[in-house]
Amino acid sequence: MNHFINVEGLYKSFGQQTVLENINFKVKKGEIVGLLGPNGAGKTTFIRILNGVIKPEKGSISVNGMDPATEGDEIRKISGIVTESAGLYHQMSGKENLELFAELYGVTDQNRVAELLNLFDLNEHQDKPAGKYSTGMKKRLALAKALLHKPDILFLDEPTNGLDPDGIQMVLSYLKKYNQETGTTIIICSHVLHQLETICDSFAFIEKGTIAEQGTLIQLENKYVQNVTVKVNTTFKPQEKQYSGFPCRVLGESMVAFDLPSKNDIPQLLHSLLKNNPVYSVTIMNNDLQSIYFKVRGND
Repeated sequence: MNHFINVEGLYKSFGQQTVLENINFKVKKGEIVGLLGPNGAGKTTFIRILNGVIKPEKGSISVNGMDPATEGDEIRKISGIVTESAGLYHQMSGKENLELFAELYGVTDQNRVAELLNLFDLNEHQDKPAGKYSTGMKKRLALAKALLHKPDILFLDEPTNGLDPDGIQMVLSYLKKYNQETGTTIIICSHVLHQLETICDSFAFIEKGTIAEQGTLIQLENKYVQNVTVKVNTTFKPQEKQYSGFPCRVLGESMVAFDLPSKNDIPQLLHSLLKNNPVYSVTIMNNDLQSIYFKVRGND
């Protein structure tokens, strides 16, 4: 399969410090990929290399068939980038910012600025100085700026930092909508795992300068989650520490946790419970992205 981004054996150091080592990374066109890891793991350096801003010492890299080390200008023409500093002119209005960058990017579509102001719900604020925007509005304006030239790939570095829960939800929903409508490939760097669980198609965990694991949530779950713990909302109150052969414990009113060898045992458990008790909900507690990430780190 041809990948939109293909990285093999990437190595980068600054002086005596190794920052990235033996990075292998693949992204299909139109994917939303979460590049996840703690602060200082090398996420931002990796994005700069993919954009051709800095060069690695070793490894092969292809972004849409181009090598960032020699064709960085061409890659940046098809890229949109949003960093923690939004890169806006605060004394200019939101609309004026977009008009200025549209001119710099050579955007000829006269309706593009209006389209993006509408997409990011900034119409009623378009004449207000960007410096007076809330943090969430600045993030949305920075995203609009990055999308002006309809890039094939969007790089986002901690796009939800500084946002309240409503702002986080709004920005992520805009990104998902835009991806679905345009097929734009999106790489999101973050150290906040749970925020990206529902928006990303796949995930890459970067740990101490290398990609420790990459895959879809289902692929990662199948590899790293053998035993499962399920939380069941039911009227059943266990009198012993086992039920139907499965260890169990009371979590709180109407909540019981069961430890199962596999998620394939859930139907058997529910069949047994439902003979005498109603079941209102069942939730697997240890197959979320954050739980899997800590399993990956433990295995490494």
